[in-house]
Amino acid sequence: MSNHATRSVGIVTVQLRRDAEIHAEEGGWFHARWHFSFDQYRDPQQMGFGPLRVFNDDRLEPGAVWPLHPHRDIEGITYVVEGTFEHADSLGNGGQLLPGSIQRATLGSGMWHSERNGSATEPMRFLQFWILPDTPDLEPSVQQRTFSEAERSNRLLRIAGSEAQDPVLIHQDASVHVGLLDGGVEVAHAIAPGRGAYVYLIRGSGQFDDAAVESGAAARVFDQLEFRYRATQPSELILVDLPLRWTPVGVWAGMAAR
Repeated sequence: MSNHATRSVGIVTVQLRRDAEIHAEEGGWFHARWHFSFDQYRDPQQMGFGPLRVFNDDRLEPGAVWPLHPHRDIEGITYVVEGTFEHADSLGNGGQLLPGSIQRATLGSGMWHSERNGSATEPMRFLQFWILPDTPDLEPSVQQRTFSEAERSNRLLRIAGSEAQDPVLIHQDASVHVGLLDGGVEVAHAIAPGRGAYVYLIRGSGQFDDAAVESGAAARVFDQLEFRYRATQPSELILVDLPLRWTPVGVWAGMAAR
């Protein structure tokens, strides 16, 4: 049985999961919530949403490192929530990212990469998710950008997407939006026909449309014209807008497209 609740009113459909319903993984040096099947966690009801195949909320202990490992045909998106994220890869890229930073690592024709907590004393938290690209065997590359609290304040700020003017480019018809919201603030995101949104409440409390939610809640949103979030407490929110149907390519060719 699926571990999410579906709420449908007229054209409104939201599949909502609370924090406790999302898979928890404890590795000693890391603590994670894995939203979709990943590594040894397998759930046929949680295989992704559109081309969003992985969505992980990871916390690393001070000084901990996720060692170099390879992937292919993935747009690996990282959003830093707390602490100092340190990146390294087989192309020689490196450096540190602070909260409010986004990084896209195109792991197309193959690239090794690692994640490290850049602090020896403070914990680090980051979101990392995979968007499957629209083109196979892309040349590996890294692009990143940091956004201030003021830029993210009381709005849903588009920080990555497929358009030339987007701050960070994604090789798929998808976009990423984030917001830091004061209590009482409401934001809305329009959803075009044939598209959906994956929404995650990083921290805070409020309402996904008319459903009360707390930190760690996530939702698949589809078959509706708009998604609304109203913060009842200071909140941090991330939303991924994506097509519900697409053509898997490269190592993903042949998988179900939804």
